[in-house]
Amino acid sequence: MADTRSSFAQSDAYLSALIREVRAAPAARALPAIGRRTLFKLAGAGAAGLVLGFRLGDAAFAAEVGNDNTAASQSLAMNAFIRIAPDNTITIYSKAPEIGQGIKTSFGVIIAEELDADWNHVVMEQADINPKVYGYQGAGGSTSIPRAWDQLRQAGAGAKAMLIAAAAELWGVDPSQITAKDSVLTHAASGRSAPYGSLAVAAANMPVPDPKSLILKTRGQYRLIGKRYRGVDDPKVVSGQPLFGIDVQLPGMVYASYTKCPAAGGKVRSFNVDEIKAQRGVLDAFALNGTGLSVEVMPGVAIIAKDTWSAFQAKDKLKVDWDLSEASTESSSQFSAEAKKIAADFPKKPDQDVGDMDKSFANAVKTAEAYYDYPFAAHVPLEPMNATAHWHDGVLEMWVPTQQPDRGLPLIAKVAGIPQENIVMHQTRVGGGFGRRLINDYTCEAAAIAQKVNAPVKLQWTREDDFSHDFYRPAGYHQFKGAIDKDGRIDAWQEHFITFTADGKKEASGANLTDNLKYSIKAPNLRRAKTMFRLKIPTGPWRAPGDNAQVFAAQSFMHELSLASGRDHVAFLLDAVNREVPELAPKDKSINFSPKRASDVIKLCAEKAGWGKTLPKGSGLGLAWCYSHAGHVAQAVELSVDANKRIKVERIVVVLDVGPVIDMAGSEAQAQGASTDALSTAIGLKITIENGRIQEQNYNAYPILRMPFAPMTIEPYFIQSDNPPTGMGEPAFPALAPALGNAIFAATGERVRRLPLRDLGYSLAI
Repeated sequence: MADTRSSFAQSDAYLSALIREVRAAPAARALPAIGRRTLFKLAGAGAAGLVLGFRLGDAAFAAEVGNDNTAASQSLAMNAFIRIAPDNTITIYSKAPEIGQGIKTSFGVIIAEELDADWNHVVMEQADINPKVYGYQGAGGSTSIPRAWDQLRQAGAGAKAMLIAAAAELWGVDPSQITAKDSVLTHAASGRSAPYGSLAVAAANMPVPDPKSLILKTRGQYRLIGKRYRGVDDPKVVSGQPLFGIDVQLPGMVYASYTKCPAAGGKVRSFNVDEIKAQRGVLDAFALNGTGLSVEVMPGVAIIAKDTWSAFQAKDKLKVDWDLSEASTESSSQFSAEAKKIAADFPKKPDQDVGDMDKSFANAVKTAEAYYDYPFAAHVPLEPMNATAHWHDGVLEMWVPTQQPDRGLPLIAKVAGIPQENIVMHQTRVGGGFGRRLINDYTCEAAAIAQKVNAPVKLQWTREDDFSHDFYRPAGYHQFKGAIDKDGRIDAWQEHFITFTADGKKEASGANLTDNLKYSIKAPNLRRAKTMFRLKIPTGPWRAPGDNAQVFAAQSFMHELSLASGRDHVAFLLDAVNREVPELAPKDKSINFSPKRASDVIKLCAEKAGWGKTLPKGSGLGLAWCYSHAGHVAQAVELSVDANKRIKVERIVVVLDVGPVIDMAGSEAQAQGASTDALSTAIGLKITIENGRIQEQNYNAYPILRMPFAPMTIEPYFIQSDNPPTGMGEPAFPALAPALGNAIFAATGERVRRLPLRDLGYSLAI
């Protein structure tokens, strides 16, 4: 493996020097007085050419750091850099973690569009972690694009305006007469033209434009946005170059494993320390008390070795006497049995109560009731948790594959007992996150271990560690009751949601009823309530948090109601999403739920899937929709089921309105990947807990979809709109499972009310 420090060295040195220059400059000291959306030059250009940054200012960032009077918001915050060199190279620094969602490519395309750059001149670099410079640096909830959309466009447009100003002064012409295209400025009347690079130094001396004066492009003017791009890191990924956290190699590095109690909450009494230290390749072994918080450092035993193999071999021989007095003794089977027992007892205090439920049910032409449940699930991304840490020169330097680096910094500082300013964090590519790497426990563990090691140390989890110490998607249990009125319309919706709590007061992480369903399920009479079980085992966000399983239950029951109404399912859905129920309208103006956008994706999905066509016996077509992560999505599944309950998925259609699509190839890949992941989850994935211990310990017991069973045809379609864009990592996941279940019902007459399907005897055919 190559020394990964060399891959960071050039950008590190450049950015560090740049920041020092800015902080030392009089102009920099005046920056807090200017508007938060102000563009500014970061340094005198010199040989560097034009260097431009921009201050943060969107509501999402403000919510993270507080109001404008806080120290964080008054700091020199930039969320990207643009550097235009004299040789016409345009370097763009991507602040957000690249976890396979393609953000490193999309960020570049957004800036290059407003800059009118030649994409062939663009070089994308990963920025290091420094929230005082970049502001929010996270990736989760499909928010990277919407958070940065306006900021990145202003950065590109501002840089172009400065280049045009430089050319206008040089040529003695009006700036409005100069056009920009493919990194070249042209004055048609005089026949003059110049590449950006030749004007970069002069542009650095131009006044920085007021962002309010910038005219951003409309969708009809895009030349780069919406095209298909190869991911900027793809050649490096496919050729095995060291981009990921697991690839980090440093001179003198040692390797660590960390073993925690298999039952959440257990502590170390003692372990066979002498035997472990005597193992071949082992350098040291010690116990950590940790902080007792699952998001930081739980108690455990660290083994330090010359290589990963030696650390893992010694780990296999580790014998720990665990104190289980405060450890979990929970079992998922007990939760399931208790939920089924209490589901029909609707709580006396509803969380939502709209209309007159009793009257609606009394006057209903048809009613339907159903109980749905789904299991705990694990993230288990391909790259197991890892982090590298090195104490030197009074600084803790780290290399981390994380989705939330800036949120990890204060936790690491707390664990290490040092100022946050003494932490230098490098961002590596992430080998899968799906929400798991929103939590920084493994980075905190690496920091705690590194304090006891006089060398760079890489903490590497095993696959079994990943399964045993995840922040799981919570299981969930739903008791529904619905009413249909005389016109065949949904008139009442009652839902008893049984979920989990860690503290007895609020829902555990990822266990709350998703807000998206509160907007998309609209009945004039609606009542929801919840019951919560106490849970010690940690839970957390999982791809399309909440929506990923709750939409399965809700949209499947919607299909049951449409059958009860005697109406066509698509017509029933269209009528339901367009119901006017003022009490259920979003109070938050930032919520962009739109009945029209929902209707449009449902209609187009039905059209593309061939809704209403005649299918052979044993075949079925199912459709469902969702509003998830600001995206409006409909999915259809066409399949056949044989006598042995083997499912052959013939075709999946997914239609999305996520605003303007930045990178069409990347968006199509995300739609296809999310659909495949959702199919995999619905068919076979579940985590079972017995006596506080996770039973599934590797992929052999957690059958993620294998290539031969993957659907051959997944057709993504996009309704391009002028609405603000959202991310693509999650919206195409939730509606797949109910569409699949509805298709199985159409093919067999059997209603799927629980996941995974393998528990009901179903499997996939090749």
